[in-house]
Formats: sequence, C-alpha cells, structure tokens
Amino acid sequence: MVGRGPTGARVLVLSLLIILTAETCRAQKGDGCGPSVLGPSSGTLSSLGYPRTYPNNTVCEWEISVPRGHRIHFRFAELDIENKDCQVNYLGLYNGIGPGRTVIGKYCGLGLKVKDLNESTGNQVTVQFMSGTHHTGHGFYLSYSTTEHTDLITCLDKGTDFPEAEFSKYCPAGCLTSTEEISGTIPNGYRESSPLCVAAIHAGVVSNAVGGTISVVSSKGIPHYEGTLANNVTSTGGTLSNSLFTFRTNGCYGTLGLESGGVADTQLLASSVWEWVDGEWAATGARLKRAGLPWGPAHSDQHQWLQVDLKKEKRITGITTTGSTLREYPYHVSAYRVLFSNNVQQWSIYREANSTQDKIFQGNINYLHEVRNNFIPPIEARFVRINPTLWHQRIALKLELVGCQILPAGRVKPRTFPTSRHTPPHAGTKRPPDLGQTTHTPDIRNTTMPPHNSQDVALATVLVPVLVIVLSALIVTVVCAWHWRNRKKSSEGTYDLPHWDRTDWWKSMKQLLPSKMMESEDSVRYSSSEVGRLTGRGAVPRLHAEPAEYAQPLVSGVTTLGARSTFKPDEGPDPGYSDPDLYDAPISPDVYHAYAEPLPASGSEYATPIVVDMGCHPSGGTSLTQPAAVCGFMGAGPASLLSRTDSGQSGRSAYDTPKNATGQATEDLTYQVPQSCTQKQTGQS
Repeated sequence: MVGRGPTGARVLVLSLLIILTAETCRAQKGDGCGPSVLGPSSGTLSSLGYPRTYPNNTVCEWEISVPRGHRIHFRFAELDIENKDCQVNYLGLYNGIGPGRTVIGKYCGLGLKVKDLNESTGNQVTVQFMSGTHHTGHGFYLSYSTTEHTDLITCLDKGTDFPEAEFSKYCPAGCLTSTEEISGTIPNGYRESSPLCVAAIHAGVVSNAVGGTISVVSSKGIPHYEGTLANNVTSTGGTLSNSLFTFRTNGCYGTLGLESGGVADTQLLASSVWEWVDGEWAATGARLKRAGLPWGPAHSDQHQWLQVDLKKEKRITGITTTGSTLREYPYHVSAYRVLFSNNVQQWSIYREANSTQDKIFQGNINYLHEVRNNFIPPIEARFVRINPTLWHQRIALKLELVGCQILPAGRVKPRTFPTSRHTPPHAGTKRPPDLGQTTHTPDIRNTTMPPHNSQDVALATVLVPVLVIVLSALIVTVVCAWHWRNRKKSSEGTYDLPHWDRTDWWKSMKQLLPSKMMESEDSVRYSSSEVGRLTGRGAVPRLHAEPAEYAQPLVSGVTTLGARSTFKPDEGPDPGYSDPDLYDAPISPDVYHAYAEPLPASGSEYATPIVVDMGCHPSGGTSLTQPAAVCGFMGAGPASLLSRTDSGQSGRSAYDTPKNATGQATEDLTYQVPQSCTQKQTGQS
C-alpha cells in the first residue's frame, strides 16, 4: 500500500503521476482511466477502480510517445474483462496516434493470460479501454517500456516468480499504483512474496517516476522482517520465510556524520530556535538517535528551515528523519521540501527526473519512528536545507543524511573494508572530530548470507568434519584412559580372576555346569605383580612328583561330572563351618602359602587332570599299571564315581602327603594328594 498512516490519502495523491507534456509523452483522456504513470521510457496503466470491478459505460485512451528511433512493448500483469467477442468490453492497442492509427490487437476475457510481449512498429502507441454493461471483471493492469529493455517485468511480479539466485530485471515507472504489500527492509532483505519493483522503490534502488534496472540477490530467509516507511511505501513486519531477496547497489549509502559527530555543532544552523522551560530546542539537537531535545523553531510555519554544512561537496543519496522522540512532546514533521546549494547564495529545490514540480517528501507519521527518503537522482552539494511544509502540533525534527564522497572524476567512492579493527585512543586523549570523514557506505543486500560465499562454504565444509573427528577422537581417548585406569585399580591385589569367579553366586553355579567348562574356569591365574613379589622373597622350594592319574578329563562316552577339589578339605570344628576365602588371606613372612607358589617346571603333581580310558588301556606317558579296580570304577557309572569322589568319610588315610624338592614329606603344607587307584585297591582288599 502507498502512504499508510494519517497522511495516506494525501501522499497517494502526491505519488500519482502528473501527466508529462514533453515530446516523449502524451496524455490520457476519458472517464475510465485508472491510476497511471506515463514515464519518458516506461510506465504503468490500469483501469478505473482496479483491482475492483471497473464501472459500466466508460472509456479511456492513453497516448504514449517515446524518443524517435525506439519502439514500445507491453507486458500484462492482469487482464480480466467480461466479454468474449471484444465488441463492447475490450482493451485495444494501436500503432500511432490519431485517425491514422492501426490495430496491434484487441483483448478481452475473464482471467486471460497474455505471456508474450506486444510490440509496436513505431515510437507512438494508443491504448484504448472500452467498458459497456457488465457484471464482473477486475479490468486490466499493464506495464510498458522501450524495446531495449527486454527484461521488462510488471509491478505485480514477486520474488517467488524467479527461481534464480541472482538476476537482473527492468522495473517500469509507476509501480506505486500497485496495491500489493511488501514485507522487510534494507539491509536485511524482503520476504520472497513481496513484489520486486515495489520493494525496489522502498529500498531506494529505483524511482517511482522513472523506473529502472534492478539487480536482485536471493538467499535464505530470516526469522523476522522489520516493517518501515520509506519513499512513500510502508512495509509490514513478518515472520520466518523460506527465502528473501535484496538488491545490489553502488554502495553510496553511508551516514554523513550527524549521528556520529563528524558534523560539528557549528555546522548546524536553523532559521529560529524555540526556547521552552525544559531548555532550548537548538539546531544542535537535530542529530538522529541522539538523546535530548530536537530542533524546533520559535514559530511553526513554512518559512522555517534547518541547514547542514558538509564542509565540501558530497553526493547525498537519502535522508532519514524522526520527530521529537519524546513522549511528553509528540511533535513531528509530516512533509517537507529539500533545498541544496554550494555557496549559500543560490538555492535549488529538489525535483524528480523529468519533472517540473518541486518534490514534496513524506515525513514522519509519529514522533518516534524513523522514515527514510532517497534522492533519485542524488544531490551533489555542500549545503542542505530542510523546509517543513506540514507538521503535527509543532515542528520538531531530528535527521541524518546518507551518501558518499565524490571523486575528482565524478565517480562514487567505492566501498572499502578495513583490514583491522580501529584502535581506540588512550584514556585521557581527546581527538577532534574528523569533519571530512564519511562513514563506510553499506551495500544494500542481505547481510545474513552474502551472495559470493563459495570460498567460505568450501572452507567450512572442510573444517567442520575435521573438527568433529578431532574432538571425537579426543573424547574417546579420555574415556578409554579413564576406564583403563579404574579397571587397573580394581584388579590390584587380586589374582586376576574374573569378577564372576570372585562372587559367591558363581561358585554355587559351578555345580550345575559341565566339568570341562569348570576345568577351564577353575584354573588359577597369577598377576605379574604377585609373581614378582613372591619370587623376590627367596628361593621357592620345588615340588617333584610323578604325574598323578587323578582328576584326568573324561573321554567321550562318559557322563561329564561336576568339578571337585583334588585337595583334602580342611577339617573344621563344625561341619557347617566354611573357611574364609584363602585368596584374601595374607601371606605369612615365614611360611609361603602353597596356593600362591608357581608350579615347578617338571609338571604339576596335584591338580592334574585325570584321563580315564573306557577300554581300560593305560594312559599314555605313565609307568603305573592300570588296575582292574579302575575298570570296575568306570563301570559303576557316574553315580558311583560321584559318590566315591564326593565322600567326606574316607578319612585322612586316603590322601598322600606331597613331597618337597629333596623327596621328604612335608607335613605342614596344606596340599594333599589323593591315593592312586592301585593303592586304593590294595587298601580295600
């Protein structure tokens, strides 16, 4: 929408075209003409009441001329005329002006889509809209330009209509006649659903009176779009969208020093000053975003002005204004003119291109929010004056000028990026303001995602995975080291037995497991630390004994038996008494516990597996004779074997005493070996 707010109707009237009378343009006539702008090389036409239904029995003709040697082409934004034969209601395009004109084409129909450009044969064209009796139809809305602008679009084309990441289009003059809304502002960008040409006017890229080429950059959307008023266009706020678009410019949009202090107080001058109980509303208070009283004249009339001296000629591309910004003084300027000069003697009033009337800029609609207006074409001058023409209650104004330096060749000073941060002066050092300094001119584009970021994306693509891998490896290393350290501490002082072997429930479960599994599980393992401690105490007596034939593993065909100890159980005072775990008992300094001594190299004399031959053949590697009792023992079956080995009433005579290295019997050792099968047979007989 155009000029929303208290002065919306007035601004709408000001923004409509005043028909140009130069050679490059003609006029419109009739009672059916809608809002139209006939620019020197482009324009916009619409039916009366668009986008509502056009009235009955009306007619309108537009006569358009462009410079000689050029031709004109048309692009339809919408064509919705009720009639199928184009006899009563239609839109006609004609080559030439006057009685000698020839027909280019007639168009009618509801919702008619015309995608092709309609081109004239010369530099003059007549557009005629005829309306008879009808019941529906929006009418028409079209744009035109010279044929050199092959990329002409309409005022209704949106960012979503062009999927390219970067593209260039030509906007016609007069797009403020559109009723479409935009969302967003510069430099953050506009929602992709906003009309491109209306957003370009809001951004100050093109003028509504002239139109022009726009360079569009599309990128990812942002969570929130700010709503602002600029160049007679009010943008609305909005929430997250998938994408947005911004515009490329020459970058001449830097602040010129009022807010930053680059413009000294002596460079600000006013026609008069209002003195009130709170203080003086002097010209020095007219600095945008500065706290305090604004500038206010002693009398509010159209002869008041505020002057800014830039010390030298600069290119000025825009102005931003606010009201008093004070709640207790809700004053603001709602319209103003801009004058400029280089010598303070001769002043010029700003006008738009190809216009003979002074430009009246829309001011603020309240005392607080900022309003921006751009100068197209820009002003090149040293002195600038603001002349209020409309205000609310009293004149109150704060402002900032935007622009850039002018190079000797007339080129705009390019945008520069400092390579390092500015180092502030030492405390107590006072530096005078740089009166000739111009702030860096920001480019109007999306700052959240620059268009040329292929190198940054490639660098991020490489660095992110590398950082993730390095951090993951570091975390895994720390966790493994911590786990290994805790495990080492928990196993210190033990015989490296599995955790379940050191628990009571596993000992009870052993009775139910096969003997072969238990044989592998019951073997005692010694930690390197324990063996080193034992060997360091002195020579360990070696035990020599021939290989025993008890506890040999059963051959196939015999039922697997549960494991039983090959040592004599300690006799305690109470049958139900169980000795404490001998693994945890401390080793006496005088007597080495036999459990903790390594086995001799000649082989184990006790705890040797038993090999039972089902055929009663002697076990390989032994010189003992296999007695018949063994065969009978095997024939008795597992129950008999279990009862014989499990009996606790065999007495002490059923065990032999292990021998030491000299062959002498050792009585004080706890290891005792059961008698061989031959000895048992002799004792029984």
